[in-house]
Formats: sequence, C-alpha cells, structure tokens
Amino acid sequence: MRPFVVEPVSRLKGEISLLGDKSISHRSIILSSLSKGLTVIKNFPLNKDCLFTLNAFNKLGIKIIRKNNPKDLSATLEIYGSGFFGLKEQKKDIFVGDSGTTLRLLLGVLAGQDFKTRLVSGKSLSQRPMSRVTNPLRMMGSKIQARSLIRNTETEEYPPLTIKGGDISALTYKMPVASAQVKSAILLAALYADGTTKVTEDFKTRDHTERMLKLFKANISIKKNTVTLKGKKELVSPGTITVPGDISSAAFFMVLAALTENSNIKLRNLTLNPTRAGILNVLKKMGADVRINQLGLNMRGLEPVGDIIVRESSLKAVKIKKREVPFLIDELPILMVAASLAKGRSVFEGVGELRVKETDRIRSMSKNLTKMGAKVAVSKTKDGENIIIEGVKQLKGAKVRSFGDHRTALSMVVAGAVAAGKTRIDDVSCINKSFPDFFDLFNRLTN
Repeated sequence: MRPFVVEPVSRLKGEISLLGDKSISHRSIILSSLSKGLTVIKNFPLNKDCLFTLNAFNKLGIKIIRKNNPKDLSATLEIYGSGFFGLKEQKKDIFVGDSGTTLRLLLGVLAGQDFKTRLVSGKSLSQRPMSRVTNPLRMMGSKIQARSLIRNTETEEYPPLTIKGGDISALTYKMPVASAQVKSAILLAALYADGTTKVTEDFKTRDHTERMLKLFKANISIKKNTVTLKGKKELVSPGTITVPGDISSAAFFMVLAALTENSNIKLRNLTLNPTRAGILNVLKKMGADVRINQLGLNMRGLEPVGDIIVRESSLKAVKIKKREVPFLIDELPILMVAASLAKGRSVFEGVGELRVKETDRIRSMSKNLTKMGAKVAVSKTKDGENIIIEGVKQLKGAKVRSFGDHRTALSMVVAGAVAAGKTRIDDVSCINKSFPDFFDLFNRLTN
C-alpha cells in the first residue's frame, strides 16, 4: 500500500518525453521473438505489464538482452528471435501478473505451439472474462482448459488457463465484442494456420498488431473493418524498432493542463496512431487548446508520431458515441474527470467494457468523483450502459480509493490536483503497472 495526498497545483509548465507506448512494446517483443535473428527495440518501457511479456518469452526460450542503467525506466532490448516454432516448452507455470495484453496475446502465440502451457495471473486479471478469446482459439483447433464460473445464468471462463496448441485452422470470425486484444490473439494464431483467416469488427479497434505484422512482412491486408491474414509466411525482422511515447499515459497530463490556470506544456514524440488518438479529438470537441506538431512516421512509415502542446482551456460538455469508445477505452476515466469540470451535460454511450477492466471502472470512477462533488449518473440502455456527467464549477478534496487500478489512481491524482483542498488516495502503488515515472514527471511540470 502506498497512500498519497494530492494538493491543488497552480500551473503546469515545461516539456517532457514519455516512456514507450505500452501497446506497441508488447507486440514488438512478440513478433521479434517469432521472427528469426536479431531485432533491437529502443525506448522499451520498464513498466510491470511490459516486463511480464518480456519475462514470458524469456521463459519460453527466447534470448533477450536488456541494456539500461539501473535508474532508467526505459531500456534497449536485443531480441534473438527463433522463428515460429523456436519457442521451448515450459514445464512450470508462466505468471503474467495483471497484464491482460500479455495473457491474451500469448494465448494466440501458444495456439500454434505443439506443447502444453499453463498461464497464471494476478488477482485482478483472474476476475476478467476470457471466453471472448478462448472461444475463437478453440474454433481454430487449440485445446484450452479454464476456470469456469456461472455469472448471470451464463458460463464464463477465467484464468488460470492451460493451452495445448498445434494444428491450427484458418477462421472467418465476426467479433462479438470490440477488443483489440482478442483480434490480436486470433491474428497471431492465424500465423500458424493453413489458409486465410478473416476477422471483422463492427467498430474498428486499435490496429497496432496489424501495423506491426506489416512491418514484419506478414501476408496481411485490411479492407474497412475486415483484416485478412494468410498463414505460414515466415516473419522478417525490420532490424530496429523505436517505440514512440505512450499517448494513453500522456492523456493524464493533457487533461490536467487543460483544467489548470496558466498551463502550457509540450509532450514530445508521442504515437499519433488514429486508432489511439481519440483523446485528442474529444479534447478538441470540448474546447481544449490542443495543438499537434506532426513529426513524421516511425517504424518505416507505419506509426505516425508527433509533439502535442496543451494550454489552459475552458472546457464544454461532450457526447461520446458507442462507436468512438474502442478508440478511447483507456482514456475514459480521465475524460470523466474532464467532464466533471466542463460546462454542461456530457454523455458517454455504450461504455459497458469499463466494467471488465483491471477493476470495474464505471464503479470506481463514479464513486470517487461523486465523493468529490461531481454529478455522475449511470443508465442502462438496449446498447449497454451510458455515463452522464453534469459539470460542476469546482471539485472538492476527499478520501478516495484507487481500487487497485492504475488508471483510476492516475485519474484521482489529476482530480485532486484541480480540486479545492486535499485529496487522499488510499494506494497509488498500482500506477507502476503502466506509468512508473508518473510522479517524477508530475513534479517536474508542477514545480
């Protein structure tokens, strides 16, 4: 437990660079391991989630050399890939902590391996639903055992998971839930399949896996919301990958700067991938003074990057539609803070997926913001759940909880920094899951 007291800040000033993007970093390890030869990954973030992916592939026999000074929170990795079938059976359980990306994407890779692996997770991830990924992987031929529970008359599967892969078949699949992790697991399994796999989404989700598969010369094509991949084509390492800064982490400073008088900050070298930049579009719709200086294209033209400048702004209410949610799923908690202080009534439609993240984020954010004087309501509709927030002039300091969730904790730090009085957060240790240098950067911008 690490309690933390937040006091109001007077302004944010300065320029910072953020650690490498978490989503890109996970995928860079995976595809580097499945290609042959050396791949160098620069600006790899040493957060808990990404380290679980690194450790998993290390245990599966991949040689990974980490180069960094002991105090650094980013590193250069040298990954010596061994091809599709170079992974080695691990007799002991592989522990993936509470990293949902590690678990679900690793299942896709293991679906193609002719050996059995047991994946064990932390307390939080052990409560997150897995049928959405185990069902399509079984349809492709993998054998998976899971812990089953009946919830609301339906059977759902949870970790720990044991998977025996091998003879994988191509699949044509319509995604029932918008999830980049599930889509990615299917595409990784499809690398091992004879024939062509097609995955179709109602709403396009993050496409880092598709972009990186192109970078590694996979036989992949995309038409509207359908991704097509022909299996059994060997991956080719691009040699070097430089991971751009994480825009989901940057979102907390964007909102804080917009809500704080006399603020002017620059966030350098962030990913501007259109499937990740929804936060920029929403903040602009809210009237935030956000400017983008596009620097060009990273990863051989597959990931746009740039600097983002944010100044103090007067925010107005916003309506976020269900089709926008997949582009914003990690940023919704901090956008709830922004909406609490925006003029008017904000509506977030179809946000039910927030119930099954590291914690129930609808519950955690609603409870905390209500304690701080925000006006938050949740309503059920035929399309799921909506959050309605009526903006107030001022939040007030209160005793709040992180619920063990990094994005709830980060959002509460921001809320406390713009509230009247002190805000006491019960535990901020969970922030290390994604953003271990948050407080260093927070202090740099606010002092």
